[in-house]
Amino acid sequence: MEARFVGIAELAEVPSVAVVVDVMRAFTVAAWAFGQGAERIALAESLDEALALKARHPDWIALKDGPPAPGFDTVNSPGLLRSLDLGGRTVVQKTTAGTVGALAVKEASLVLCAGFVVAEATARLLRTRTGDGDGVTFVVTGEGGRADEDLACAQYIARRTVEAGTDAAAYLRRAGRSRAAAELAQGVRQGVHPDDLALCIELDRFPFAMVAALEDSLMVLRPCAVPSPADGLSI
Repeated sequence: MEARFVGIAELAEVPSVAVVVDVMRAFTVAAWAFGQGAERIALAESLDEALALKARHPDWIALKDGPPAPGFDTVNSPGLLRSLDLGGRTVVQKTTAGTVGALAVKEASLVLCAGFVVAEATARLLRTRTGDGDGVTFVVTGEGGRADEDLACAQYIARRTVEAGTDAAAYLRRAGRSRAAAELAQGVRQGVHPDDLALCIELDRFPFAMVAALEDSLMVLRPCAVPSPADGLSI
């Protein structure tokens, strides 16, 4: 597998396979939403679109970055989301970086959204969907493609895809020392729960990968169960 790591602005062409990484916090939140029973997540282009979807579907759960706002049910915080019962619900998510990155590659043949909480399942799915010479584009969403927590996660998943014995410790340390981690720990960001940082760097909390695809006019994220590999690799 040939891996390349790019920021959103560096996407010059539509990749065949894209892994969009947002550790702190969009796709950690998405994984927690599925863990809390959500059926699907609609990735909104804008706050206005998120509110319009919520207005048309009052039973949907709308969330955004930053502080609480009228029309939104909650914010982009795994620590806050984990207390919600989302059984069978549709979530509408709009964030600053993660959802933007996923929408930027919506025409790709396969789009995965990832963080450390679904790293192993994501690597397993890549093993089943890609060959030795296939290219995978990892979209590093934070800080214009320079967010070290996202790059560390992307590099870990890429390495884990081809070498199942790869240790996550060094990658998790990088994430924990990143600028975003410091902002979460120091309360610089709004709409934050005290446990958010720890939840964002929890490895393999969930056993599923997350696949995004166009459904009608919406980019929709769904969990994808990934069976244990039968290729003889030691996980």
